[in-house]
Amino acid sequence: MIDYNSILNPVARDIKPSGIRKFFGIAATRKDCLSLGVGEPDFSTPTIFSQAGIKSINAGKTHYTANAGLLELRDLISKYTKQFIGVEYDPEDEILITVGASEGIDAALRAVCAPGDEILIPEPCFVCYAPLVSLCGAIPVPIECTIDDEFKLTPTLLEEKITDKTKGLLLAYPNNPTGAVMEENDLKKIVPIIEKHNLIVFSDEIYGELVYDGLKFTSIASIGDMRERTIVISGFSKYFAMTGWRLGYVCAPRQIIEVMHKIHQYSVMCASTVAQYTAYEALNTSLKNGFKEVHEMMLVYDTRRKYILKRLNEMGLDCFTPRGAFYVFPSVKSTGMDGEEFAYALLDAKNVAVVPGGAFGASGKDFIRISYAYSLDVIEKAFDLIEEFLREIRG
Repeated sequence: MIDYNSILNPVARDIKPSGIRKFFGIAATRKDCLSLGVGEPDFSTPTIFSQAGIKSINAGKTHYTANAGLLELRDLISKYTKQFIGVEYDPEDEILITVGASEGIDAALRAVCAPGDEILIPEPCFVCYAPLVSLCGAIPVPIECTIDDEFKLTPTLLEEKITDKTKGLLLAYPNNPTGAVMEENDLKKIVPIIEKHNLIVFSDEIYGELVYDGLKFTSIASIGDMRERTIVISGFSKYFAMTGWRLGYVCAPRQIIEVMHKIHQYSVMCASTVAQYTAYEALNTSLKNGFKEVHEMMLVYDTRRKYILKRLNEMGLDCFTPRGAFYVFPSVKSTGMDGEEFAYALLDAKNVAVVPGGAFGASGKDFIRISYAYSLDVIEKAFDLIEEFLREIRG
């Protein structure tokens, strides 16, 4: 009999399953469960965008594109980054189209990380970062951000985690799961430390368009000379409601994209041709109409965000005001339970699913993540049940 433990890569074998997927695997077995957990827009891809993909199929455009992606799409992305974040990239050799932002993060880490390198990851954070670092043979080093700092990365927290093995910093703001945003002044405070220690920044900007309260998103690549040491990763999933199309992109200096291109070339060849034509239409239309479809969705998200914050305050669950993405991250410590205990008890008692905050790192242990990428009707029903649950456990 084969001993598979001796065959499998021990790093891959021992990676913990996603805490999000583990929990929702349980929730999926429950009939009529109300979920507030999945980070996916409830909007369908706008028809005008989808029709471009259908048109490309009908026109027989179903073959490989260039490994780096359609040049005309890369050209539009270059125009978009210049307009949106104030940084321009050469579409020929500084932009790579990827299979979602997730592949972009993976390829970027593999291009930069060598065994033994340390990559700093502010937490709470999306669940894929640390495992992807580990799969490179590098070492993920968590930085525990706190609600007292609105889950922002501070200069002190950053400096104290840097060693002579630190290679880079994985920065993700607006943040999943907290909804935290690092504004321009926040970023300017950490830039001297990054430059002093010669770090590379992996900037996951997938939620960049989704900011509220009049904020303007700032990419760290736009500050001073940070363009030369920043890998910008983004995509079409969140603000164009294109999650299932699986299309992202990476913008970085030519020398980094050149190495990423080889990894991409050997692992996936190219991103979906149909998805690329759809993304071209989405970006081309949006650049012309001022991102009309995106802003319409944003207004709906903002209405939901305000409703949830009001309900949480009325229930006595502490929650700082998230100013980006589509998540809130309330503390449940006042109930005497941590996030995991609370989430399982709520699921068992009221058939409502939220995500335990510990899935996003140790600093999320006393929190839960609630997504407002759901209709207001679903949110209202779920919150009525959460309120019932809180009354019952508080006696």
